[in-house]
Amino acid sequence: MSAPPPAPVPTPASPALFTAAAAARLHAHAPYSRFLVGAALRTADGTVFVGANVENAAYPQGQCAEASAIGAMVAGGAKRIAEIVVIGAPADPNADASGLCTPCGGCRQRLREFSAPDTLIHVAGPEGMRATFTMDQLLPFSFGPDNLSF
Repeated sequence: MSAPPPAPVPTPASPALFTAAAAARLHAHAPYSRFLVGAALRTADGTVFVGANVENAAYPQGQCAEASAIGAMVAGGAKRIAEIVVIGAPADPNADASGLCTPCGGCRQRLREFSAPDTLIHVAGPEGMRATFTMDQLLPFSFGPDNLSF
């Protein structure tokens, strides 16, 4: 028997971060899934980095929006995420978009590399915020950089 999923924490994201993620989502390259995802992360100094999902005909070669935003952050010289907003929904505005678009397992691990246990991960749809989780809630008992300092 598995434990119920953790309850989201009621913490709103910055409206500017939501706007940046929504704008990035509109540039997603998702011709196969037609599921557009945008991400915007903020570093402690207030710098915002964005990313969008980029699909590829060779499916495993695609990249998630969170990974794109993390890559932009690292290329920009930053190494720590203060908070992130992830917005995902089908490209078709008439499709059911009611589910939560939480980061995939691989992106949870990528976020963990650059986050603290209490880093906020906001999950949204095009209409607005849906839930907020801490890094620890999305990836409990995770393996990270601190595990390598035995």
